[in-house]
Parts: sequence; structure tokens; C-alpha cells
Amino acid sequence: MISLSAAMLATFRRDLLLAYRAKGELLNPLMFFLIVSSLFPLAVSPDPEFLGSIAPGIIWVGALLATLLSLDLLFKADHDDGTLEQFLLMPQPLVFLVLSKILAHWCIAGLPLVIVAPLLGVMLGLPENAYFALMMSLLLGTPILSLLGAIGAGLTVGLKKGGMLLPLLILPLYIPVLIFGASAVQSAGQGMAINGHIAFLGAYLFFTLAVCPLATVAALKLSVAR
Repeated sequence: MISLSAAMLATFRRDLLLAYRAKGELLNPLMFFLIVSSLFPLAVSPDPEFLGSIAPGIIWVGALLATLLSLDLLFKADHDDGTLEQFLLMPQPLVFLVLSKILAHWCIAGLPLVIVAPLLGVMLGLPENAYFALMMSLLLGTPILSLLGAIGAGLTVGLKKGGMLLPLLILPLYIPVLIFGASAVQSAGQGMAINGHIAFLGAYLFFTLAVCPLATVAALKLSVAR
């Protein structure tokens, strides 16, 4: 019997390896993020001052939509090939294996968005004093998107059209992250304090770390039992 830490590491490495082999799925969220953020100047005004004022919202909406795009694949392959049933039968607590999969999903779909976001900020004319807030808010906020999204992915994994139902279930839970994440960047750009926004995102992250893996396990058990 392997230890819990070894099982978590094996699950994490397996998901990263599968994502690396399917390079198209690996790049889809990042390319979608870049395309959505790049289209806004064409749809509104190319004025740098105007774009700089709405850049926080553009970047955060793009990150949210890009995360939604990748959530449907979080448990789908495991459900289709029977791996999910094997997870349920393993002696290790399923909640920790689910947490490893969520961490792998963030490394695949969330971390690249955090890395690329400053480049989009330059393109959109984001004020220089807002880049630290942008990075901090995304570092705290994108894991929350993955954790909350895992609940919806677990509930819809066994449904034929689960990808259409998933955004309806998850988007209301994303609203606080979107509001405080974009507000932190906007406040920093205006020279205002961002301590409250960052503190809320940090508290929300710890809350979702404690609750979402447990809720995801319950959702997966319901999906497998159907």
C-alpha cells in the first residue's frame, strides 16, 4: 500500500503528463484568454486611457471564461475510462486525491494565465502601479476558480451535456472573486489601498480549500452512483 503523499504526487504527475500529451487541450485556455482580451479594444475604443481604466475587468473576465473552458475536462476522462471508480475504491481518502487533481488543473489552466496577464496589461495600457495588484489578485483568485469549478465539474461529469450546464452552476459563485479581483487592480491603478481586497481573496481561498474538495467528493459520488 502506497502512502497518501505518494498517491497525491502520482495523481498530480499523471494529470500533468496527460495534459502535456494533449497539447491542444493544454493551450486552449491560454489561447482563449489571449483572444478574448485582445478583442476588447476592437469592440470598444482603442483610446489608451479608456482601455487602461477597463483593463482590470477585461483581464479578469478573460481569466474567468478561460477557466470555465477547461473545467469540463477535469474529471471527464477519468469518468469515461473507469479511473474515477478506481479512485473511489482506493484506501487513501478521496478528498486528497481530488485536491491533487485540482492543483494540477490550476497549474495547467490557471498558472499560465497569471504569467501572461502582465503582457496583456501592457497591451491594454494598465497603469504601472497596478501590476503588483494584478499578479496578487490572480495568484489568489485563479485557484479559487479551479476549486469552485471542481464542484460543478463533479456534479456534471456523468451528464451528456454537462459542459452546457456547468457555467450555470458555477458562475454565481465566481461573482465575488471577479468583483474583488478586478476592484483590487482598479484601486491600485488609482493609488488606493488594496489590503481589503487582497484579504478577502485570501480568506476566500482558505475557505474554498477547506470546503470545495469535500463538496467535490460528494458530487463525484453522486455522479458515479447515477
